Amino acid sequence: QVQLVESGGGLAHPGGFLRLSCAASGSIFGANAMAWYRQAPGKQRELVATITRGGTPGYADSVKGRFTISRDNTKNTVYLQMNSLKPEDTAVYYCNTYPYAVTWGQGTQVTVSS
Repeated sequence: QVQLVESGGGLAHPGGFLRLSCAASGSIFGANAMAWYRQAPGKQRELVATITRGGTPGYADSVKGRFTISRDNTKNTVYLQMNSLKPEDTAVYYCNTYPYAVTWGQGTQVTVSS
């Protein structure tokens, strides 16, 4: 069964940083581009960052220059390094394939507040 398990969220101050991790089943990880998505309260889920199988990243304009996506194909894990956090980054963060095709995991809550 395909599984996505996100971790690393928490509370950060504005300007702070967090690093998210997502462990994915090998059956989906190796064959697909992966992505991080987020959903803020009362808003639709949105795409944050993508990474191809070969490691080429892409970013939403709102996080460009602040977030870095990476993947470790030996560990079936995708990461999201989030720097210079802003209150508007507060959301539940999810990983999935890109485009998304797998049942969503539980996500990890990121709260940015002073």
